[in-house]
Amino acid sequence: MHSLKKRRSLRTVCSEVFILVVTAFVYSMAFPGFITNGGFGFIAFFALIPLFAVIRNTTWKLVPAYGFFFGFVFYLLFNYWLKTFHPLAILIVPIIKGGEMVLLFPLLKAGERLFKKYGYLVQAVIWVAYTYVSQDWFAGYPYGTLGYAVYEYLPLIQIASLVGVWGITFLLVLPQTFLGAWLCDRLCSDGDDLITTLRVNLLAVIAYGVLLLATLIFGFVSIQHWNAQEPDTIWKVATIQHNADTWEGGYTTYKRNFNNLRKMSLEAMVAEPDMILWSETAFVPSVAWHEKYPSDEATSALVEEFVSFGKSLPIPLLSGNPEGVLDDPLKPALLEDGSWNRKDYNTVTFFEGGKVKNSYRKQHLVPFTEHFPYEKELPWLYHLLLANDYNWWETGYESVVFETDEGVKFSTPICFEDVFGALNARFVRNGAQVIVNMTNDGWSKAISAEMQHLGMAVFRSIENRRTTVRGTNSGMTCLIDVTGKIIDPMEPFKTGWHIYDVPVYMTESHGQTFYTKYDDWFAFLSIYLSVFLLALGVFRGLLTFVRLRKKD
Repeated sequence: MHSLKKRRSLRTVCSEVFILVVTAFVYSMAFPGFITNGGFGFIAFFALIPLFAVIRNTTWKLVPAYGFFFGFVFYLLFNYWLKTFHPLAILIVPIIKGGEMVLLFPLLKAGERLFKKYGYLVQAVIWVAYTYVSQDWFAGYPYGTLGYAVYEYLPLIQIASLVGVWGITFLLVLPQTFLGAWLCDRLCSDGDDLITTLRVNLLAVIAYGVLLLATLIFGFVSIQHWNAQEPDTIWKVATIQHNADTWEGGYTTYKRNFNNLRKMSLEAMVAEPDMILWSETAFVPSVAWHEKYPSDEATSALVEEFVSFGKSLPIPLLSGNPEGVLDDPLKPALLEDGSWNRKDYNTVTFFEGGKVKNSYRKQHLVPFTEHFPYEKELPWLYHLLLANDYNWWETGYESVVFETDEGVKFSTPICFEDVFGALNARFVRNGAQVIVNMTNDGWSKAISAEMQHLGMAVFRSIENRRTTVRGTNSGMTCLIDVTGKIIDPMEPFKTGWHIYDVPVYMTESHGQTFYTKYDDWFAFLSIYLSVFLLALGVFRGLLTFVRLRKKD
């Protein structure tokens, strides 16, 4: 291996680039994608082995470029459906994720170099730390996280109630960092065979085996336990999937959508549900704005018709509806230049008892498409996004818990808010007994995109041991029980309604999980441990260097 590293031929570089391309492609197949709508989850157990082999084998000069290249190619393949949203989106996401990996790959190489025999352990910790950090900033994007690929492997992922998706990611990546180091040494310097390597690292192999076995035992016991639990009550929810074309707008479209939603809701009333659930932004235009500042007679009449319908129902109605308010309260609604003094929130409106009972404003907005806070710092990008028809929502700040007159408490993460574990844990800590996700992934026009979203939502039910009911425009409308089992998904991109019997588990009788109480503690531990280990490695390296200089 050392002789190979001294002389880097073009053929070696091309081989490494080819391996990265193949790895990105294979890794993307672990998730729902363009080959299969469900994904091949088992691939997540080994897909990254060649990646760690390349990082070990390549030079410091090339490793940042390899990081960008791998991140760009993987997200280009994995999020292929973003091209349907906007040509800019399919470029922005891969560029950002590639940029993140420009920093990640050198840190992975540093972990391997600084700790030699135990470098694979440090790399696994760094990978988990990166996974969290890459989601915890303005452009945070959880799609593509290793642990989410195994959303169908229920016994394996029950530990999410303790460690979230982060612990599962660690469990998956650890053997791959180990085997990546072995593969590199085997191919590059005729190293030991796998059996010999496993024998040399027998203690570590046994420890991992015990950890995996304990995880599976915990998983099977947890599933059996929760399947035997009686819910405190059953909440009968009617979900309305109206399958509207997200790209169409205007009064005629809004009127047609409302008529379809109303018609199917009245049909569902025959089944005597406890609540009717519509999707994110199911009704447009904004009730809050047009009731206060009517500007069009037909639109105002449509708003009044919707509000009257919601108030007239004998059961609650939950609907997404944009909330328009004055941007500057000191100025009139219509400014002198003819523009509207208005800002909007992505909001859920809750009707019950003949009134609008409460509302919730989306807290975690989609970066670039719903929110871009860097107008002053990056004016060129801000105006480029505006020129390409991106529009911004305002940010909500309250983790609202709704409560029906029957006593059911629930919260409503909007769209991709259900892919952030800590946000949903806050809802449950505040008292939510059910997670009600309201989504519109119809713009993607891809079942695989909807399935990627659903695969992440599975973990929120396990983490908090709370049932999730999803009400969507076009998929995936379904129920997710407290073990992560997906129940009765409606056919995507089809109009219809469905009745779900939602098990409700109250905190008083079933308590809160460790994850609900402490949410992303495992991720934070990985971050602190990564910093400590890298600093320790550098310090040890400096000490060794000083000692060698003294000897000379």
